[in-house]
Amino acid sequence: MTATQVIFKWLGVSVRSRIIIAVGLALVISGCNKKAEGQTVAVVNGEEITAAELNAELSNAKAPPGLDKKDVRSRVLQQMIDRRLLAQQATKDGVEKSPDFLNRERRMHEDLLISMLAARQMDTTRLPSAQEIQRFQASRPEMFANREQWNLEQIRFTMPTDAAVKSKLEATKTLDEVAKTLTDAKITFDRQRNRLDTAVIPHELYARLMTADPGEPFIVPIGNLAIASSIVSREPAPITGDQAQPIAVAALRRTQAAKLMQDRLKALRDSAKIEYKPEFAPPAKK
Repeated sequence: MTATQVIFKWLGVSVRSRIIIAVGLALVISGCNKKAEGQTVAVVNGEEITAAELNAELSNAKAPPGLDKKDVRSRVLQQMIDRRLLAQQATKDGVEKSPDFLNRERRMHEDLLISMLAARQMDTTRLPSAQEIQRFQASRPEMFANREQWNLEQIRFTMPTDAAVKSKLEATKTLDEVAKTLTDAKITFDRQRNRLDTAVIPHELYARLMTADPGEPFIVPIGNLAIASSIVSREPAPITGDQAQPIAVAALRRTQAAKLMQDRLKALRDSAKIEYKPEFAPPAKK
């Protein structure tokens, strides 16, 4: 009589129950005996790391060319194992049951879904015609014919909440005036230097910057921080001809995909049933 049969006899269970228990035992045993073979490259406390997971991690690692591939693979796998061990410990400590974790998990899950939906949308957009590419390049000189590298002087500070101080900052004409306004308001700041590629500046902002007086600062808020920048010098870095075409195609397709996503979102909002707690409802449209 096998050990399992002895257990069944001792428990006094029916034949049907024996089958259910046997299946359960088999699943438990198979989970404990996972092996690093086939498509499984490692097993960490019973959890598999597959070749597909490792390859995805390697593709995101962007290791410099010339490094030994086996060494890079080994290092990346060890990082995955370390991450898996810490995640397992966090689970044991009950972190995944905390409200903060659940909120962040949902946000990350939604962000991933949206990014993959956007990528799929971009993959299905049609390729722009030669005329569309030419028109786009002409409408974005900061990305192509007139592209420049700007050397900047910057001041980084915490954005004030006082409306009067904000108004004074908006009226400044030099970076020194920005510094004096912040000093008078007892707001600490740091000075730094930076470079900016005009190709990454939003088109509407670029148009405003080009009409500003020389040396006039522009302030960009970043959360509760802000950076005031003044252009010290400009270096031409045009992109034209064959070099410009793939960049224009990629930018055009991103623009097309964004427009399609906006249209889809509008349609989804129009057809959705959204209910608010009274004090959280958006203001009525005028």
